[in-house]
Amino acid sequence: MSKILIIDDEISIRRTLKDILEYEKYEVQVAEDGIVGLDIFKQDKFDLVLCDIKMPGKDGIEVLEEMTQLGDTPVVMISGHGTIDTAVDAIKKGAFDYISKPFDLNRLLVTVRNALDKANLITETKILKKKVSQKYEMIGTSKAITDNKNMIERVATTDARVLITGGNGTGKELVAHWLHEKSNRSNQAFIEVNCAAIPSELIESELFGHEKGSFTSAIKQKKGNFELANGGTLFLDEIGDMSLSAQAKVLRALQENKISRVGGEKEINIDVRIIAATNKNLIEEIENKRFREDLYHRLSVILIHVPSLNERIEDIPLLTEHFIEDICNTQGKPKMEITEDAILDLQKINWTGNIRELRNVIERLVILCDKKITSEDISKYAAPFTKK
Repeated sequence: MSKILIIDDEISIRRTLKDILEYEKYEVQVAEDGIVGLDIFKQDKFDLVLCDIKMPGKDGIEVLEEMTQLGDTPVVMISGHGTIDTAVDAIKKGAFDYISKPFDLNRLLVTVRNALDKANLITETKILKKKVSQKYEMIGTSKAITDNKNMIERVATTDARVLITGGNGTGKELVAHWLHEKSNRSNQAFIEVNCAAIPSELIESELFGHEKGSFTSAIKQKKGNFELANGGTLFLDEIGDMSLSAQAKVLRALQENKISRVGGEKEINIDVRIIAATNKNLIEEIENKRFREDLYHRLSVILIHVPSLNERIEDIPLLTEHFIEDICNTQGKPKMEITEDAILDLQKINWTGNIRELRNVIERLVILCDKKITSEDISKYAAPFTKK
């Protein structure tokens, strides 16, 4: 049940609003002035506030300003002396909406429902962002991972371009997500492009978009990933697999902060932070004429190398516990135990597939084992992996 706070110095208005909203199955509290209303607001959690503007002691605009500093609960301003200027001023200062006395019942109820919908959307967004943060959590206390975390903290709030290197499955994507989440662009888009998964003839269209009719299958105009990421972050994963022609266009975009769609002549200004990642040795790629040296230097303002799992085996106990808990929760199973001997055996495996491979093995163990994962289970179900 949604909880609503009504702040109004007129007892008849408080009673009328309370009766209407309680009839609509809302939980309602009332306050006779702004000072009392703020005290109640600070002591409890409300989904919506209806606040009068003209009140003795502390007027509604002052109450609104304090409430917007305390959180993002929608506030609807009400007044019997309203003007357009008053309404505009209230909206500018953070009010969700403004309604005049005497109330139009339908207008009141529609405004309340819309404001509560916004409150629910804000809550759902917070929950989703928390889940995303948990999904991309960096697990480990080894020196290599601690160094990575410290580097992320230092560079995330800047707009410096970052090149992330490391083998397949090491967690390069996690680093990219954390750089975005901790940046000043975290409320904007994070667009990920897997350069290895897109055919070379389509990569330019994916990155820069195209105009209608620019090639056979271009039946309508399309925005590219640079445009979609405008104001946010563009993550170019496996950039070592990008074609040389696409590399040239990316270089120009980074130099000029402008792009042109395929088949178009208009230049489009962009404000995008670039994070790139690769499992290839780009220095060798440059020597073999497969990667542009000037693009490499543009991308590698900050270099972050993600270690292999074999280089951080001390993190395997933490990673294992994390994966067991996550997989058990996903599958609706009670938390499984794992013996110390089993952990030691996991640390002896040659993890060529790194973190991704470890997670797959843990998922297999959770599915196939009983209540406890033992050393014998590792020998039986971790095959065909070889020991170090």
